[in-house]
Amino acid sequence: MTTTAPSTRVPAAAGPSCHEGGTGEAPPPGAATVGLVGAPNVGKSTLFNSLTGARRSVGNWPGTTVEVGRGTWRPGGTPVALIDLPGAYSLDPMSPDEALTSDLIRGEHGLERPDVVVVVASAAHLARSLYLLAQIRETDVPVVVALTMADVAARRGVTVDAAALAEAVGAPTVLLDPRRRRGDVELSDAVATALTGHRGAPRGGGQGCCTCERPANNGGDEAEELARADERFAWVAAAVVAASHRSGQARTSWSDRIDRWATAPVVGPVLFLAVMWALFQVTTTVASPLQDWLDRLFGGPVSSGARGLLGDVGLGGTWFEGLVVNGLIAGVGMLLTFVPLMALMFLLLAVLEDSGYLARAAVVTDRLMARIGLPGRAFLPLVVGFGCNVPAISATRILPGSRHRIMTALLVPFTACSARLTVFVLLGTTFFPRYAGTVVFLMYVVSIVLVVLVGLILRSALWRTMGADPLVIDLPPYQRPTVRLSLAVMWLRLKGFLRTAAGIIVATVVVVWLLQAVPVGGSAAFGHVPVADSLYATLSRSLAPLVSLAGFGRWEAVSALVVGFVAKEAVISSWAQTYAVTSASNHNTSVALSHHLIDTFTASSGGHTTAAVAGFMVFLLAYTPCVATLAAQRRELGTRWTAFGLAVQLTVAWTLAVLVFQVGSRL
Repeated sequence: MTTTAPSTRVPAAAGPSCHEGGTGEAPPPGAATVGLVGAPNVGKSTLFNSLTGARRSVGNWPGTTVEVGRGTWRPGGTPVALIDLPGAYSLDPMSPDEALTSDLIRGEHGLERPDVVVVVASAAHLARSLYLLAQIRETDVPVVVALTMADVAARRGVTVDAAALAEAVGAPTVLLDPRRRRGDVELSDAVATALTGHRGAPRGGGQGCCTCERPANNGGDEAEELARADERFAWVAAAVVAASHRSGQARTSWSDRIDRWATAPVVGPVLFLAVMWALFQVTTTVASPLQDWLDRLFGGPVSSGARGLLGDVGLGGTWFEGLVVNGLIAGVGMLLTFVPLMALMFLLLAVLEDSGYLARAAVVTDRLMARIGLPGRAFLPLVVGFGCNVPAISATRILPGSRHRIMTALLVPFTACSARLTVFVLLGTTFFPRYAGTVVFLMYVVSIVLVVLVGLILRSALWRTMGADPLVIDLPPYQRPTVRLSLAVMWLRLKGFLRTAAGIIVATVVVVWLLQAVPVGGSAAFGHVPVADSLYATLSRSLAPLVSLAGFGRWEAVSALVVGFVAKEAVISSWAQTYAVTSASNHNTSVALSHHLIDTFTASSGGHTTAAVAGFMVFLLAYTPCVATLAAQRRELGTRWTAFGLAVQLTVAWTLAVLVFQVGSRL
């Protein structure tokens, strides 16, 4: 089989947040490499987190791991580089991410193979896991088997004997529960022993399986390939018979009984929408008191304390005080008031992921994806996009067809990422206080509708003959979420949000303040000019006529959209800065900000405030998420497709915003 080689680099792990960093401390130079391989949903990434403490994102659907994650592990006390390879069912790749795994294991295209491979196998789907093991053992890489999900197998009446499996496959086998960190020590000892034996033995002494001891045949005779596949299947069947035992008759599990409703054509989508509505309703309601407390903290003691400290050192009343108080504290502080909301939402999403429910979304939307010519697996990157568009675009590598990958990457920016959520919540609580949760939920529904409609247009215009393959996906069993994992995933995503506030948002706040500090005409000095007379307002006014038909053609709204092109979180910080001076005496800055926003949209819309806000929110949803998303698209698609996608996003955003306002203002 001939495949196109992916990039020979070993990239960092892709997670759910735009701004996540590496996956742990770097291993020392010259350290041995241990690779984790396995099919999707066998607990591979959970094991990676448990062994390295890297807290990499864990998701219950294929495609969460689309690149190679790195971390440091110490089996036997010796640090090694542990790499989490993309999920694969075999070494015969069907997509770029599976090709990367195959090439790394086989050492092709100049890639360096791991010194030891840990094959993570599910006791609940043992035969499916062992075929990959059979192929890996045809190479000369030492293998250790990590057996997971024994509890799930037991609930199905199946018991797997780890010792019998080790004897059957000819490789050390360790029974694990990575969710509860059981078996880590035994795995560490087995890998340390394998590393010692590997370093003491020359390459080339393969651990062949059954009669499959010949070197792997790449691109050989088709009949020989089929014969070798038959040998592997026979070997797998023999190993399963030797190691597993079924007690009594198989009964329909409660997980399967739930799925009869959760994945049903009508009930499934309704249930999914109800769960999402409840999530946003709980998030906006529970987090509100904490947001108010943080708002009073930044608007009162923090701002007053900063003014006092600057006054003590002789900087009171200077432009530097304006930068600190009206710039950094007002802008970044307002954004940080959304930390409780983001933390709660991330926690609830982590619980849904860990329970196994979100994996059903791919099944529920399979028919919808087929209508726009995409396979059901295309929904998986789109789901990731609701967390952050950047890793979602990387996740398109799980799709086998190039057209499917291009189209999905063009549609990802229309998914409502968590950065947009902060703005939706601000506008929802300001203009629709009693129905804020419902309004935010409706924006996510509009996001899904946009993905479908734009997908239909792109398919009819560009790829009329593009069809979708049937969906084949492993649904993980429902399970009780663990507090540790849910909190770890929540913190990982919240850390990305906080890193944004500490990095790109701070830089954006400084640039915005500098533009607001530069006077245009008049006699005002630098740093003391009214915002309406600044360079910032002047530049924004020149763009305001472009969106006057959408009902928000005021410079205050337009400037926020321009800043939001850098990062959507910056929309809030820019508004907080714009209104900071007039709100300086009000300790409840969010209340003051709300009043200013109401005045702005009322004036720009001629009194049709609701229609203007709705148009603004639709524009915010449809136009380019951030510059990081554009960079990710350029990396995956190239410059031409990225420019095409940008044009589509701006066109759709302007058209829908104008349509919403013009229709809404006449109702």
